[in-house]
Amino acid sequence: MSEYPVFPNAPITEALLDIRVQLPEDITLQILETFNDPIKDIFSDKQLKVSYQAEIKFSPKGAATEISSPSGRPEGYLFRSASENKIVQARLDGFTFNKLKPYENWEKLRSEARNLWGLYLKLTRPIKITRIALRYINRIEIPLPMEEFKDYILTVPDSPSDLPLEVEHFFMSINCVNPMIQAKAVVNETIEAITADNKLPLIFDIDVYQATNYEVNSDEIWEDFEKLRTFKNDIFFRSITKKTQELFK
Repeated sequence: MSEYPVFPNAPITEALLDIRVQLPEDITLQILETFNDPIKDIFSDKQLKVSYQAEIKFSPKGAATEISSPSGRPEGYLFRSASENKIVQARLDGFTFNKLKPYENWEKLRSEARNLWGLYLKLTRPIKITRIALRYINRIEIPLPMEEFKDYILTVPDSPSDLPLEVEHFFMSINCVNPMIQAKAVVNETIEAITADNKLPLIFDIDVYQATNYEVNSDEIWEDFEKLRTFKNDIFFRSITKKTQELFK
């Protein structure tokens, strides 16, 4: 397993652990609502989660905009801990634990997610687990002026060297496969407006997942989460430069 540094100022704005399942037909929204009962002292804010339909449109400047509209079909509940920037989702199609900034470390995320998953498992009695995923959304603030993106990140769109262009905006998506662990990744990159202190925010969004079938009570799922984490780290650290790493120290 590759070992990578842990940064005191990591650029992670959100990390999530997701488990998709097939539930028995008798599991209802009313049952999912009771998921909150043993954790309501921490996750006190309850919200019905409604499914959305989304599409990607491009403006004349080339910027990508995600347009979402509710389909009107409830799919579960979100339970928030506002004081700790945490969200747990109990849905008809699965379970998700989200940790918003500040992110501490993988061990703490995994431990809390595993405990909450145990409650979901006991309540819903899944027939099978069909997919697991980790997603890390990073916001890297690049100080300006800069000569080129590749001083900081290697996976950016290229333009012909003899064509004098300045990048105003971009949205790039890469889908890749790791055949060693039968996992896939979706990597999205874009930039946001320059900040008041003259920095250019680069959004580096890494979503790694594995579609398979597990025995519901098997520890194999957590062994595979470790592999997904390594896959995610390989993508992140092999995409950024040493100059970028200095920003996080």
